[in-house]
Amino acid sequence: MRHQHCRRRRIQQHEEQEEEKEEEVTGKMKEEEELFARLEARRCLKDIEPRLFPEDGGPNHGTDHVVELYGAEGTGKTEMLYHLLCRCVLPVASGGLEVDVVFVDTDYSLDMLRLVSILDNRLNSARSPSAGSDEAVLRSCLSRLLVVHCSSSAQLLLTLHFLETTLSSRPGLALLLIDSISAFYWLDRSEGGASFSRQEERLSKCAELLGRLLRDYRITVFATCHAIRRRSHSGPPSSSESDRPFLCRPWQRLVTHRLVSAGSSEEPRTRQVFTVHATAATYRSSSFYVTDGGVEFI
Repeated sequence: MRHQHCRRRRIQQHEEQEEEKEEEVTGKMKEEEELFARLEARRCLKDIEPRLFPEDGGPNHGTDHVVELYGAEGTGKTEMLYHLLCRCVLPVASGGLEVDVVFVDTDYSLDMLRLVSILDNRLNSARSPSAGSDEAVLRSCLSRLLVVHCSSSAQLLLTLHFLETTLSSRPGLALLLIDSISAFYWLDRSEGGASFSRQEERLSKCAELLGRLLRDYRITVFATCHAIRRRSHSGPPSSSESDRPFLCRPWQRLVTHRLVSAGSSEEPRTRQVFTVHATAATYRSSSFYVTDGGVEFI
């Protein structure tokens, strides 16, 4: 009798273990289905700004896209990010994509008053009689924006870790803006000492983590990168040398599109015109100037 009781108990324990395993598998399958549904709901940004890319050469759905906007200071890079940000957070009725955006400000250059001014200008330009109040629509646009400030590459790495939770909970989040990815280049070089690998260690980890987020959540990334002066023993550097990528290899491998921004000489009583060209197999160059209402392409 005792033997039969022990046997029944073992059978019961085995059945309970099988039920727990089945519930665990079912739970994992449900989580995977929910994640897949969130990924499918994430908006494709192939039409974010067609004038920046060659035909059929912009960000497409289902693939990793990192766009580096490279150029010297004062060449309109941050204004272009404002342009892309507004394009995304504006409602569809106002010509926007109506998606969420994360803006990582490493240069502490984000001007919220300027951003609100651009949004307000575009809402007024696209305003229809059936639209809601300006303030309500503007608040709705700003609710789609998450701003994070970073003062070191270590903080940037922590921000990207935090971003995974945000991406999981906000399926409407489709665009990540970083201004700029090169902000801590000289600081990391100084702290890394003579070791080249230590100088690039943090940015390399950021690039690797960002690559995983791109694969898992299918977001699009735009990041500005400052041009740096390179020493040349044979005279001043050429434009091709100054435009050459200088950040760590993991970041360079991550970049799928590279846009080089430049400014023309400013003349009295004329607007300063900026140019941006795609350094891809198919060349594309665009010109724009900056107004109170944001970027205007020529």
